[in-house]
Amino acid sequence: MLDTYTYKAREKSGRITEGKLEAENKELVVSKLREMGYLPVSVEKVANKGLNKEFEIPYFTNRVKPKDVAVMCRQLATMVDSGMTLLRALAILGVQTESKGLAKVVAEVRMDIERGLSFSGALSRHSKVFDRLFISMIKAGETGGSLDEVMLRLANTLEKQVELRRKIKSAMTYPIAVLALVLVILTAMMLFVVPTFQKIFATLHGTLPLPTRILLVVSHLAVKFFPLLILAYVGGAVGFVKFARSKRGRDTLDRLILKVPIFGMLARKSAMVRFSSTMATLLRSGVPILEALEITKEASGNVKVADGVTDMQVGVRFGEPMSKRLVNHPIFPPMVTQMVAVGEESGSIDTMLDKVALFYEQEVEAIVGSLASLLEPILIVILGSVVGSMIISLYLPMFNVIKLIK
Repeated sequence: MLDTYTYKAREKSGRITEGKLEAENKELVVSKLREMGYLPVSVEKVANKGLNKEFEIPYFTNRVKPKDVAVMCRQLATMVDSGMTLLRALAILGVQTESKGLAKVVAEVRMDIERGLSFSGALSRHSKVFDRLFISMIKAGETGGSLDEVMLRLANTLEKQVELRRKIKSAMTYPIAVLALVLVILTAMMLFVVPTFQKIFATLHGTLPLPTRILLVVSHLAVKFFPLLILAYVGGAVGFVKFARSKRGRDTLDRLILKVPIFGMLARKSAMVRFSSTMATLLRSGVPILEALEITKEASGNVKVADGVTDMQVGVRFGEPMSKRLVNHPIFPPMVTQMVAVGEESGSIDTMLDKVALFYEQEVEAIVGSLASLLEPILIVILGSVVGSMIISLYLPMFNVIKLIK
C-alpha cells in the first residue's frame, strides 16, 4: 500500500518548492525528487489515521475521467517529445495532475516500469482506466519508436470522444427533465389532488363517468400503497440500469434505440463516428488490421456495428477487402462503404476513415443542436395530454351536475 509524504525540495534555480508524493517508503520519495531534478530538503509521512485522516469517498475520489486521461496524454507527449525520459515525465505528471485517482495510477505505472515492465505492460494492469484501444496504440508506438506521436493522437481521439459525449448528454438533459417532471406531477396529483376531489364526489350520490372512476381507483391504490410505489420507482430504476449494463440488455436497447425517431438517427451517426475514428487512429498507429478490427468492435458501442465488424474480420481472414461485407449491414450507410472501398484501393484507408469521422461529427453536432427545438413541441403535447386528461376526468362529474341543474 502506498503512503503519502509531504516534501520540501530546492529547485535548480534555488527556489524552495513544496508538495505531496505517494510511495512505499521515504527513500523512494527522495529518489523520485532527485529524478525530477529537485534537491530534497525534508520528507515527512502524512498521518492517515484518526482525526488526521483525510475524508474521502473512494468512488468519487479515485475515479479517473476520460478527460483526465486525455490531458495526461497531451502532457506526456509534450514532455517525451522535448527529450525527457518517460520515467521523469511520469514523475512530474504524478505531482502535477489534479486527479487523485490518476496520480495514484501514474505512480503505480512508474513503479512497474522501474521493475522492468514496458509502458504498455504497466498500463495494461489498470484496465479500468486504460482500455484496449489505448494500450494497443501505446504498444504500437513503443514498437515503432513514435510514442510521442501516438500519445498526441490518443489525446486528440479522447478529447473528441469526451466532447461528443458532453454534447449528447447536454441534448438529452431537456427531454429527461421533462419526463421526470411529468412523473412528479402525476404522483403529486394522485396523492394530493385526486383524494380531495374524491370527498366532493362522495356528496354527489350518482354514478361517476368511467374515466373518473378509473382515476379514483388508481389514486386510492397510490395512497394506500405509497411505500410500495416508492420501492417500485427505485426498484424499476435499479433494475433498468442492471439490465442496460448486461449483454442481453445492451443488445436489446441498441436495437430499440435505432428504431426510435431522431434518437435512432443520432445513435447511428454517433456509432459511425466511433467506428471510423477508432479504426483510423489504430491503423495510422501501426496496429495490425485484425487486431484493429477487434478493438474497434469492442469500442463501437452498438451491437449492430459490432456485428458488422465481426463479419469484416471473417472476410479479412479469407483475404477479402473490408468494404465487401459492409454492404450486408444496413447500419453502415453507403457513403461509409464507398469511402472504405476507395481507401482500400488507394492505400489511404486511414485518411478516408478520418474524413468519414469528420463528416459524421458535423452531422451529430447538427442533430444535437436542433434536438431541443425538435423535441420541445412533442414534449409539450405529452405533458399537456397527461395533465389535461387528468383534469378532464376530475371535472366530468361537475359538468354532469351542471347539466342536471339546467
